[in-house]
Amino acid sequence: MLTDADCRNASCPADQRRVRKVDAGGLYLEVTANGAKRWFWKYRVGDKLRVMALGHYCKAGSSKADMSLKAARQARDAARRVHQTGADPIQKRQIAKVTEQASAALTFEGVAREFHQARVDGWSDVHARQWLRCCEKDLFPWLGALPLRDVSAPVLLATLRKVEARGALQMVIDLRSFASQVFRYGIQTGKCEGNPARELTDAFKRHTVRHMAAVLTPPKVGELLRGIAGYQGMPATKAALILSALLFQRPGNIRALEWAWIDLAACLLTIPAEAMKRTKGAKLNGRPHLVPLARQAVAALQELQPLTGHGRYVFPSIRTGDKPMSENTVNAALRGMGYGGDDMTAHGFRAMARTLMVENIAGIDPDVIEAQLAHGKAGPLGGAYDRAEYMLKRRDLMQTWADYLDKMRKGADVLPIKGKAA
Repeated sequence: MLTDADCRNASCPADQRRVRKVDAGGLYLEVTANGAKRWFWKYRVGDKLRVMALGHYCKAGSSKADMSLKAARQARDAARRVHQTGADPIQKRQIAKVTEQASAALTFEGVAREFHQARVDGWSDVHARQWLRCCEKDLFPWLGALPLRDVSAPVLLATLRKVEARGALQMVIDLRSFASQVFRYGIQTGKCEGNPARELTDAFKRHTVRHMAAVLTPPKVGELLRGIAGYQGMPATKAALILSALLFQRPGNIRALEWAWIDLAACLLTIPAEAMKRTKGAKLNGRPHLVPLARQAVAALQELQPLTGHGRYVFPSIRTGDKPMSENTVNAALRGMGYGGDDMTAHGFRAMARTLMVENIAGIDPDVIEAQLAHGKAGPLGGAYDRAEYMLKRRDLMQTWADYLDKMRKGADVLPIKGKAA
């Protein structure tokens, strides 16, 4: 029989691939030429010899999870007892492993991850990451190990109350929705029979959506535009403020503008589909977003071109031209002009444009405004305004808006005017 010293000092001669150090009852230690040591137990099932791996060797008293001589003997004895019942220890271990995996797949976390994997190809990368990150933070620690069918409405409610208690009311709404998706998938795949998240729709404090701050009256907009005109900061930042007002695109699209997207001769900005806020499928297969450039926008870009036109980005980072400006640059410039977060934001230029055009410029089709905002339109004609045949209306819209901004900046008559777009 082996001793701890035998196991500790066992080695394999250089001229052999492996050697076996035999203990008793079919147990042996296999030592390979690279110094690895593993425990095995051999036994018979009928006329067939079977060898069962028990684990890697470690010396007695080690903190490792591997097996000392004593632990290997205990594992051998446990396997021998199974064998004496007439069962095959290896087969039983395999069945136990499959059963454990199947049980794990039926837990809330297992089903949630399966659902995420099934849907991730159709989601945007940002949404896919956010969905899983929120579940891992606020759902899995409390519900993850529970069988999906055992998660009742009170159990889910108690979990979501923890999030509500820290004041994250919008997160509660999102998490309830994510959980509901998991339960619906569980119903579809036969892993549960009901959707307790559906019963919790009105169980939480009401979350009041706070819209992005924006300047929405002509006199205040005039003040803002005069502030931008007198801005003394970086020329690229000033141009970003001007174009945010003129183009009213999403802040992420403004700061990431590339010179390759701009055709100054054609007065057109073409934002690729993959750069837009869309589903993954729409990013891959959708049309680019077209933004006609008014004379004022072209002039702003022509003035900036000598400064940044040699690089990729219209508004490059001041640290490195390999990246666009920070997402906080425009907001920081507004703060420097005296506009707090409750007064005006980079995203507020979109609300400003839509509100003033609808309320103060007559004759503009709201659908054309929505198309220029890159808002999706439901129904069979959802993408109609993205077609080239509608570009005349969109060009008129952008020039009318730019001219109206000039009037407000100059403090001229800002009463409702008749727009060119019909």
